[in-house]
Amino acid sequence: MNSAGRIEPALDARDDAGDRAGPAQIRPHAFGAMFSALAPHMGELDRFLHGQLTAFEPEIRAMADYCIDTSGKRIRPALVFLSGWHGEEVHSELVRVAAVVELVHLATLVHDDIMDEADVRRSRRTAAREYGPTAAVLLGDALFAHALHLATQFPTTEICAAVSESTRRVCAGEIVQTLRRGSTNISRADYQRIVELKTAELFRVSCFLGGRLAGFPLEFVDAASRFGRHLGIAYQIYDDLVDFFGQESRIGKTLGTDLASGKLTLPLLTLLERLPAAEATALVAEVTGAHPPQLALRLRQMREFDVFAAVAGAVQEEIALAEQELHRAGEHPPTPHLLGLCSVLEAQVLSLRPTG
Repeated sequence: MNSAGRIEPALDARDDAGDRAGPAQIRPHAFGAMFSALAPHMGELDRFLHGQLTAFEPEIRAMADYCIDTSGKRIRPALVFLSGWHGEEVHSELVRVAAVVELVHLATLVHDDIMDEADVRRSRRTAAREYGPTAAVLLGDALFAHALHLATQFPTTEICAAVSESTRRVCAGEIVQTLRRGSTNISRADYQRIVELKTAELFRVSCFLGGRLAGFPLEFVDAASRFGRHLGIAYQIYDDLVDFFGQESRIGKTLGTDLASGKLTLPLLTLLERLPAAEATALVAEVTGAHPPQLALRLRQMREFDVFAAVAGAVQEEIALAEQELHRAGEHPPTPHLLGLCSVLEAQVLSLRPTG
């Protein structure tokens, strides 16, 4: 943040001619730069969230605190703050609504880790491993419930209605994905639909709520919402790449859970399309649970068949669509900062690119 209180762009992703730079020109460690500019906002969010612990029953406060302390990069609150950006001042309404979307997100993570049987989330034991899956699922429910309680405290019902609808859509996406586990009868359109619901919806509503509460014109609020949807799709595809091309020591969570849990994500769909018939049949057996997953083999094959480039290209397509939505709405104070998030995500994808 400069002396005038303006967020400096996290990345300079354009060359001297004004065109988007190629992936090799994107600096790979810009995520921290972007979010350090939001440090005052995130500090207020932390204080607000921890202040909410007293609203939970004494018996489960430590459990709720455990989830809040493992809340990661907080990209959804960042979308709230950046979509509502008028300057460096931290607005209490944006802090409150950022807490709402973060609590919904944390609840989904708790439930995801139960279904994925994941051991590690952000370098710590998952809530399911720490407290057991039965208690953890109820803990997730408690986080959901408190998020909606906070949403009711706005002077109009619009905020609660938007959050409630988004929460339902997120849950619907998770349900559809759960019912499709262990199946290879999933098209790219099916995958896109699941991603739109389970991930992109919270990105969308975060941008909507930030812009709406900040009082920006409806044209911009709608464009920011569509931007959030495309960015959320791109982010989920990136996250699916992480499950195969990340490093546990760096990202702090269990890898290979998608294959192990029979979740047919875009990297696996792409590999399945490119494998010879016999190998494709073997992979189908692993996804369906007929045979144990062979993660090391599948990683080698993903490199051999250039799966990373194809999936990274899908991320870039969604980023381009996100950028188009903002450009169509004209220039508003949040615009350059939201576009900076696109460059941040490009850098994150670049950091996963296999070498050698």
